[in-house]
Amino acid sequence: MAMESYKNVTFGRRHIAIIAPPTAGHINPLVALGSALASTGSQITVVHMAEAASLVSSSAVRFAAIDHPADREGSLAKHMCTLANPSGFIGLPRMIRSTATMTRLLLETLPSALSRLGIDAVIADSVEPAGALVARHLRLPFITAVTGLPLLREATVPPPFLGWAYRPDAIGINRNKGGYAVSDLLMRPITGTVSTYARRWGLDPDPKYQWSERLQIAQCPARLDFPRAALPASFRYGSPWRLSEPAETLPVEDDRPLIFCSLGSLQGARRALFAAMTNACAAVGARAVVAHGGGLSQIEAASLPGDPLVRAFLPQTQILHQCSAAILHGGFNTVLDALAAGIPIVAVPLAFEQPATAARLARIGAACIVSPADAGRGGLEPALRRLLTNPTYRRVARQFATDIASGGGVTEAASLVNAALRDQADLLPIRRSSADKETACAA
Repeated sequence: MAMESYKNVTFGRRHIAIIAPPTAGHINPLVALGSALASTGSQITVVHMAEAASLVSSSAVRFAAIDHPADREGSLAKHMCTLANPSGFIGLPRMIRSTATMTRLLLETLPSALSRLGIDAVIADSVEPAGALVARHLRLPFITAVTGLPLLREATVPPPFLGWAYRPDAIGINRNKGGYAVSDLLMRPITGTVSTYARRWGLDPDPKYQWSERLQIAQCPARLDFPRAALPASFRYGSPWRLSEPAETLPVEDDRPLIFCSLGSLQGARRALFAAMTNACAAVGARAVVAHGGGLSQIEAASLPGDPLVRAFLPQTQILHQCSAAILHGGFNTVLDALAAGIPIVAVPLAFEQPATAARLARIGAACIVSPADAGRGGLEPALRRLLTNPTYRRVARQFATDIASGGGVTEAASLVNAALRDQADLLPIRRSSADKETACAA
């Protein structure tokens, strides 16, 4: 099927819709991108279930709720519960089914919502296929936003939800092929939903049309990803998309180094894992700084061992610069913020793309990786001690911080989006480090 022709839009004060999963990890960087676009004259609106309105933290970006009975039945709260427990033989299939239901809800409601709002273009998060498909259905130009790891499939790159090391030989390629086959089988509830609506609307269901030919913009630095040899011409690596956070200085009561500890916005209720973190920090003579995202009760927070400083929320882009290292679950945004601060990481990957992110951190030498099971058995202390005593980890993290500081961040991303929506062909070249170029050529 030929590529759809999009309606001709005259871009003055264009109205752009952001379609993304209703989680802070996706919405926060896209709101930062939307704020930068709003400063150039565009009107930006995040469109989702009414319950997601609280995730939009910038006055420069509007929020519009879809109209669906499920939005009045606590569906989003139920979906978030499945995301908080996404692993295992029960948790993983349940999470995938819940995500498919969310995608179906968006496919049912977005066409009328975007038409009602007078949307001219769409920024579609790569993890939520409804954004791109509805844009194609309405013949709207769309940009693909990659807020986490790039999901583009290549034979030498493992599936993006597995913690496999990069191995471009025949064994690695065969392993990856098997991994993609299993992944495709597990994802059928989502891909089947998307294919059903694509055929209903007379569109080619091939997943390649989920990716924008105008622009695929990532906040992932090139050096953090595995080497790639077949990136689309429209793909651009980048650097983190962030809103400025208020300055905050942590209390310094002694000369102990500070270690930032976080499990993100979905996994913050894991009191036992936080306790393992704070114990490890105390064992190496450091003080843990815990941000639990509201997942712990006051009693649970107060009971954490090792004299930690515990808050529900902290401005992590400010706090990380005051720390010597971080113990993280491998959530993509917190990893980027730690690297931007130039501090090494102990990664305890739990779910989603976190094992794959950890594998990339291990490859570049910016992190020690500890499994959740080993973390509960005392494995964090030796990993943290190694991180603090081996200068290589900090040197790699500081190199990343220099690269990120010299990147264009959200300003460059907004400029690329504006250029792509004006049909300009003079987009910036793909950002790659010389090391990755050499590795890709060798592969």
